[in-house]
Amino acid sequence: MVGNDIIDIELAKSQSNWTRARYLDKLFTKEEQEYIITATNPSIMVWALWSMKEAAYKLYTQLHPSRFYNPKSFNCKLQQPHQVIYKDFHCYVNTQITSDYVLSEARLDNCDMNSMVIEFHTQASQSHSQILHEKLIDVMSNRSHYDRTPLVLQKDSFGIPKIKYGQEEINISLSHHGRFGTYTFI
Repeated sequence: MVGNDIIDIELAKSQSNWTRARYLDKLFTKEEQEYIITATNPSIMVWALWSMKEAAYKLYTQLHPSRFYNPKSFNCKLQQPHQVIYKDFHCYVNTQITSDYVLSEARLDNCDMNSMVIEFHTQASQSHSQILHEKLIDVMSNRSHYDRTPLVLQKDSFGIPKIKYGQEEINISLSHHGRFGTYTFI
């Protein structure tokens, strides 16, 4: 099982004012706020921690299907390897920071994952989902030698995506924000 999250840095800068009063208190623990305050680039640290929490949340909800909003309770630990802890759940998170995006991928074991970042060249977010779905199906078909036709992306009642191939179910995670999208699977 996997979880991922991507943040378009340019869009995040224009849509959020994380420096306003009490913003950090609502989303981040005291330890995480210390990471932010002492970071070379506090804005990037905000988005790195946020993407770690989101990726961990997606992984957690695959294990415990539900929907809730409690980001502060997902506690990021930045020692190597990075981890996120929520109650008795913990996962490992890889975070990649570029000049354009922040990408976090969560997994239960320290294993390799298949993932790709896609830059969109259209404005319509509905087409972003479709582009991401099509690219994922193509890559899974090519890498796994599956016949493309029976590969179907489905979401359950909580919105958790899976790829179905006959009776087989493959856990995936999808994310898109602004100009970027990503998929991850093991």
